[in-house]
Amino acid sequence: QVHLVESGGGLVQAGASLKLSCTASGLTLDYYAVAWFHQAPGKEREGVSCISVGSSSTYYVDSVKGRFTISRDNAKNTVYLQMNSLKPEDTGVYYCSAESRPIGCTVVAGVNDHWGQGTQVTVSS
Repeated sequence: QVHLVESGGGLVQAGASLKLSCTASGLTLDYYAVAWFHQAPGKEREGVSCISVGSSSTYYVDSVKGRFTISRDNAKNTVYLQMNSLKPEDTGVYYCSAESRPIGCTVVAGVNDHWGQGTQVTVSS
């Protein structure tokens, strides 16, 4: 059975950093494109970053470009999202998703993705 588990969220002040982890069991994460999604309170889930198989490509939405960094550690079957210079608008639940996509990656949620349960990030001003 496939499980994705996000961790690393918390309550921080604006300007601080957090590093989120997405650890998989039941699948080898390096064979999947992985994306991070953000769901702000009262809003729909939106993709913020993704990384392709083999880390050959990454993507960031404009609002996080230069502040967030996505990376993989295949030995730990984990994908990370390093979040720096956090802003109150970064508050919300962060989810990771794994998609069987041999080339590239997308922050658009697919039909057959695997999802984690989310981790809460709260940034106070």
